[in-house]
Amino acid sequence: MAEQVALVIGGLAGGLLPLLLLIWVSCCLWKKLRAMFTYEELPGSTAASGIQGGKLYPPHAGTQPSRPPGVPFMVLPSLQDRDWLPLHRGEWAQAPRDPRLAPEPLRHPSRGSFGELPHPCVVGNTGMIGTINPELYKFLEDKSETDFPEGCLGRLWFSVEYQQEAERLLVGLIKAQRLQAPSETCSPLVKLHLLPDERCFLQSKTRRKTSNPQFDEHFIFQVSSKSITQRVLRFSVYHVDRQRKHQLLGQVFFPLRNETLAGDCPHVFWRDLEAESREPPSEFGDLQFCLSYNDCLCRLTVVVLRAKGLRLQEDPSFVSVFVKVSLMNHNKVVKCKKTSAVLGSANPVYSETFSFRADPVELDTASLSLTVVQSARGETSHQLGRVVVGPYMCTRGRQLEHWNEMLSKPKELVKRWHALCPPPEP
Repeated sequence: MAEQVALVIGGLAGGLLPLLLLIWVSCCLWKKLRAMFTYEELPGSTAASGIQGGKLYPPHAGTQPSRPPGVPFMVLPSLQDRDWLPLHRGEWAQAPRDPRLAPEPLRHPSRGSFGELPHPCVVGNTGMIGTINPELYKFLEDKSETDFPEGCLGRLWFSVEYQQEAERLLVGLIKAQRLQAPSETCSPLVKLHLLPDERCFLQSKTRRKTSNPQFDEHFIFQVSSKSITQRVLRFSVYHVDRQRKHQLLGQVFFPLRNETLAGDCPHVFWRDLEAESREPPSEFGDLQFCLSYNDCLCRLTVVVLRAKGLRLQEDPSFVSVFVKVSLMNHNKVVKCKKTSAVLGSANPVYSETFSFRADPVELDTASLSLTVVQSARGETSHQLGRVVVGPYMCTRGRQLEHWNEMLSKPKELVKRWHALCPPPEP
């Protein structure tokens, strides 16, 4: 009997001991969890003020430190005598003692202080740290369809892509806007030439009774990779009247350069139409270029556009034409630059920009000399013509007018045609 009682007591002790151990371990874990999620009061604080329900509760004298529910912080004693102002998202800022000072927003709590991530930003008053400025996230407005210069003949949009392996030039004719028709209604079409070949061209369909035609047509030119950078696309926009006669509204010249053909995707461009020059070509040809002067940067800019009616040498060894631009002071060359060479064409197109440094005090004695040169495969070259623009000391007539107009319109490109003078005899 005594042995049975001992066995029963031993069994109960063996079963209760693991249970008691489990209870003790659970109590320890519970105390640790409570310690992790309990917000301790700051040491040395004797009173507390809190914010509850959007209202500020001032500290009460003679009471134990307490924290209203939902407020995960205590106010330092040195800050308890100050007023607090509500900010956005339930934040509060101290009211300055001087009313002329603006309230400073409280910093967002870090993860280690409150156990949660801070707000990534605060949308509130302008000038607050972390405020989002919507102006910085707006897309740049495309002004190509809204900003038209005075006297604009129209604007043309197109795309260009060159397939290197197939040696094909893909041209997309997209649209045109603000075409200036000679009559009330406009029925435009576009002819595409790949200069210097004037005989072959491609033509779009005629769009009836619209000054803002949408073409969406594609054309293919077969051209070798060796000569592609020497070619120029010419878009000629015509109006077709009732008698089916074509009246030229304007032209666009687009030189094919490596930077415009880079990549394996089409590049979209837009250009303003240029009026056809009705003046007959001069004896030695004509040159079109733009002048601009920026007095703030002391920069003189020259844009060599194109030439026409050049008297090329019959010798087949003279194969390319370029323009040499020289900045001169007191008839002495200061700096010289030149365009890329275009294969022997009487109407080469360049569209290249050059800049020179020139102080305002030097403009009374400075001048620009533009010389059209036809070069040979060897080292020899031949000058086809020359034009000089500058102040009254150096030039007269149209050249002087161009220079003075440039000075009267700072930071604007002034474009003009000039007749080439005969080259000096060797």
